[in-house]
Amino acid sequence: MQRENELKNWLETVYPADQFTLSFAAADADFRRYFRAVFDDGRSIVCMDAPPDKMSVAPYLKVQKLFDMVNVPKVLHADEAQGFVALGDLGNTTFLTAMQIDPSEAAHKALLLEAIDELVVLQQNSRQGVLPEYDREVMLREINLFPEWFVAKELGKSLNFKQRGLWQQTVETLLPPLLAQPQVYVHRDFIVRNLMLQPGRPGVLDFQDALYGPISYDLVSLLRDAFIEWEEEFVLDLVIRYWEKAREAGLPVPALFDEFYRWFEWMGVQRHLKVAGIFARLYYRDGKDKYRPEIPRFLNYLRRASRRYAELAPLYAILVELVGDDELETGYTF
Repeated sequence: MQRENELKNWLETVYPADQFTLSFAAADADFRRYFRAVFDDGRSIVCMDAPPDKMSVAPYLKVQKLFDMVNVPKVLHADEAQGFVALGDLGNTTFLTAMQIDPSEAAHKALLLEAIDELVVLQQNSRQGVLPEYDREVMLREINLFPEWFVAKELGKSLNFKQRGLWQQTVETLLPPLLAQPQVYVHRDFIVRNLMLQPGRPGVLDFQDALYGPISYDLVSLLRDAFIEWEEEFVLDLVIRYWEKAREAGLPVPALFDEFYRWFEWMGVQRHLKVAGIFARLYYRDGKDKYRPEIPRFLNYLRRASRRYAELAPLYAILVELVGDDELETGYTF
């Protein structure tokens, strides 16, 4: 409540002539919260509250300028010291909400194709040297969240000597081809919960952790989602659509689709290991339970991908020993 009052006081100094009502809008997996201020004349803005003792708004402000080729919220006012940012309001209907309202395959495909068009635009405008690199150190730190948090906390186990050997084989096999992919801007959380339904172009949120890294990463985020799942054939069709659009746009994707699909699947393995670990950490360390029920979805993704490629057999062996080889129940599936 104290932060909300401080935000209200700040807004009153920024908009001294305007009366407004402030209400809670959303919260992120980290410490950020969002409020909506509705003015008496009907205008509205969204206000970010990022406690400065926990995090900085500077990365958000930097990437917001960098990603201005897509429909990111406009920064109207910012106070880095207090951790407050007033933003243009992109509404409150996410792509995920829209997909739950209309669960038809045609509606989902239309939205995902819109998202893919925006992703291609973002990638076309990539420049080296302006964002930190998605390098081996970052990727390794991320996948190690799997044994550190999912295995240790969710399963209450630790990898035995044999499993540690299999894990090391997995790391040594998986990371080099990912690091060899051409690099572009990577949003890092390009998911249907972070895309807003807007007339014209979708709004793009939650980009502050962007890096410069593998070209297939954001497509994996979009099509292998945490909160909604599509049939394999549906996903394959959309990966083909992206690949065709990317080639047409001159992006550095392979001439053969089979090679690109392998990039997509292997990148997915890295992301799924990371997310399973993060979701376990959010529950066990941070007391946030809304993500934990979706962990089985990532285990299913991991098993399917590691079964398909002989080189990933060590990972498949670990997964079977830890959680079995049966598909696990998850939330929304369309």
